[in-house]
Amino acid sequence: QVQFVESGGGLVQPGGSLRLSCAASGRTFRMFVMGWYRQAQGEQRELVAGISPDGSTTNYADSVKGRFTISRDNAKNALYLQMNSLKPEDTAVYYCNFNPPLKPYWGQGTQVTVSS
Repeated sequence: QVQFVESGGGLVQPGGSLRLSCAASGRTFRMFVMGWYRQAQGEQRELVAGISPDGSTTNYADSVKGRFTISRDNAKNALYLQMNSLKPEDTAVYYCNFNPPLKPYWGQGTQVTVSS
């Protein structure tokens, strides 16, 4: 049974950086396309970034392109999201999941708040 646990969120000023981590249980993590998603208050959850099983291919939402970097370490069953030049509109709860996502695997997420 695969589970995802997100961490690394917090309060940061505009222009700042955060690195999110997602710890995955189970041996099959390395086989799957993964994604980082976010959901701002009152908004629908959206895909922020995706990454292929071997990490060689990535894709980003236009709103984060050039600022966010997704990566993975299959040996550690870990997914990461480096977020730079953060903006107030990046404020949201961030989640990791398969890409496309599967409903049973949504975790608690990690809150990112960008505010001065």
